[in-house]
Amino acid sequence: MLQRIEDIDAALVDRLQHSAFKYFLKYSNPENGLVADTSISGVPASIAAVGFGLSSYPVGVERHWISRGEAAERTVNTLRFFAEARQGEERHATGHRGFFYHFLHMDTGHRAWNSELSTIDTALLVAGILTAAQYFDREDDETETEIRELATFIYERVDWRWALNKGDTICMGWKPSSGFLRWRYHGFDEAIILYALALGSPTHPIPQSCYDAFTSSYSWMLHGEQSYLYAGPLFIHLFSHAWIDFRGIRDRPMAERNWDYFRNTQVVINVQRDYAERNPGKFVGYNRNIWGFSACDGPPPTRRMRGGRQPKVLGYAARGAPLGPDDGTIAPWAALACLPYDKQAALDGTKALLTTYPNLLLEGGFPGGFNPTVKTKRPEGWVDDRTVGIDQGLVVMTIENERSDFIWKLMRQSPVIRLGLERAGFTGGWLDGIEPEDVVRKFA
Repeated sequence: MLQRIEDIDAALVDRLQHSAFKYFLKYSNPENGLVADTSISGVPASIAAVGFGLSSYPVGVERHWISRGEAAERTVNTLRFFAEARQGEERHATGHRGFFYHFLHMDTGHRAWNSELSTIDTALLVAGILTAAQYFDREDDETETEIRELATFIYERVDWRWALNKGDTICMGWKPSSGFLRWRYHGFDEAIILYALALGSPTHPIPQSCYDAFTSSYSWMLHGEQSYLYAGPLFIHLFSHAWIDFRGIRDRPMAERNWDYFRNTQVVINVQRDYAERNPGKFVGYNRNIWGFSACDGPPPTRRMRGGRQPKVLGYAARGAPLGPDDGTIAPWAALACLPYDKQAALDGTKALLTTYPNLLLEGGFPGGFNPTVKTKRPEGWVDDRTVGIDQGLVVMTIENERSDFIWKLMRQSPVIRLGLERAGFTGGWLDGIEPEDVVRKFA
C-alpha cells in the first residue's frame, strides 16, 4: 500500500524541524548557553539566536529530541550567564542598562564586532527567556525554579524607558563610543514583540503613547481588492508572530480595518507567491512555488549570470516583495516558516525547492539563501555556505505552532505578554477568552 501523502508530508516536516533543532546542540557553548550566529567556524554568538534557541529547547523536549533535564540544564546555564555577565559602559562589556550587545564572543561573552547594544535582539532574547520560564514550571525542581527566578531578574532589569532616548519610539541601538543610533522602530516592522515587552515591564515600562507612535506611520497596500499592512521582507511578518498568537486579537490600526496581523501574514504569503510567479526581474527559478524574499545573505559581486542577466547583487540585504529589493536571491527556509499561516503554500513551496534543487540542504537544513541566477556548475547557482541560527529557530518554532500551537499556548499564558499586548491596546480573541480555533472559523 502506498504511504499516504499526509504521512509523507509529516515525515518531511519532522525531518526538517529536527535538523533545524540540531543547530542549537551543535553550534552552542553549553557552558554559557551562547549560540553561534551562523554555522561558520569562529563566528560570534547572536543574542537573537540564543532567544530562538531557548524557545526551541522546550520543543525538543516535547518531540523527545532532548531530555527535559538536559534542556533545563542548558537553559539555566544560559540564564546564569546573562544574569551575571558584565553590564556597563566599557566597550567590552556584555551589556548595559539591561540590554545586550547584538554579537558576543562565544567563549567570554564579551562584545564582538564593534556591535551595537541592540534593542530588538535583546527583545528576541528576552522572549526566549520568558518562553523558558513559562515552560519550566515545576515547583519541586530546583533547576526549573532557578530558571523562573533568573528570567524575572533579567527581564525586570531591562531599562526600556532609557531606550526611548527622550523620543516617542524605541531607538534601534546604542554604542559606548557614539551613543544612541539615529534610527528608531517606527512603522510596521518586526518590533511588536519589542513594544509588548517594553509596555509590560513592571520596572521600566514605556508609555502606551509610544506604541501609538510606532503604528502611526503604517503603510497599507492593495493585493487584489484586499488592503493589507505592507512590509516587503517576509521575516517582518514572522518574527513577533513566532511567540505571539495574533489570531483574532487587534490593536487600534487593525480594529479600524476589521483586520488582524495573522490574516495579514496570510495575504503577504500570497503577495510573495504572486510576485515570484510574475517574476518582473526575469530571474532564474522563480515560480509560484519557489519564492521567499526576506533578509538573508546573497552572492558576492559577479558577472557570471544565467540568461544574460546583469543584476546588481546585494550581498546581505532585506529583500522583499513586491517593491524589492530583489537580485534573484531566495531565502529557502521562508516557505517552511509559513506553515501555520498557509499550510498548503508552505508544503508546496518546500517540496518544490527540494525537488528542483535536491542538493540545496546543508547539514540537513536550509542554508541562509541561494541564487540560481548566478552561473555555477550546480543548478542551485550560488548557495550560502552557512546555516543561520535565527532561521533555524524560526523553523523549529513555527512548525510546532502549526502542529500544536505549542509556543503560542505557552505565551498566551504569559502574564508579561498579555499585559504588554493589553497596554498596546490589543483586544479580542484569546485576550477575551475566545479560543483561536473559533476565531479562525469566524473569519473563514
